[in-house]
Amino acid sequence: QVQLVESGGGLVQAGGSLRVSCAASGRYGMGWLRQAPGKEREFVAAISRSGGSTYYADSVKGRFTISRDRDSAKDTVYLQMNSLKPEDTAVYYCAASFRGPSTLPGEYDYWGQGTQVTVSS
Repeated sequence: QVQLVESGGGLVQAGGSLRVSCAASGRYGMGWLRQAPGKEREFVAAISRSGGSTYYADSVKGRFTISRDRDSAKDTVYLQMNSLKPEDTAVYYCAASFRGPSTLPGEYDYWGQGTQVTVSS
């Protein structure tokens, strides 16, 4: 059973920074996706198993950075968010894919519980 545990959300002013983390019980293609109230869940960023390939939505390119760090016990994926905008406000989910990283929410097999990120103007 894959376990994904997210942390690090919160409230920040526009222009500020925040980092969210996701501890995974194995090594998979990983993604961060978000869902704002009344909107569909959307892709934000993804990273390959090795960490050598990363992918970003156009709306966050140049502002967000996805990375991963593995120790002997677990694999942690980070999303560093800089120059935050009010439109970045959403619940952020990390997700794992056996097939590798994807921009499509439907291709992820496991999901974390989500962490709220709120950007005030």
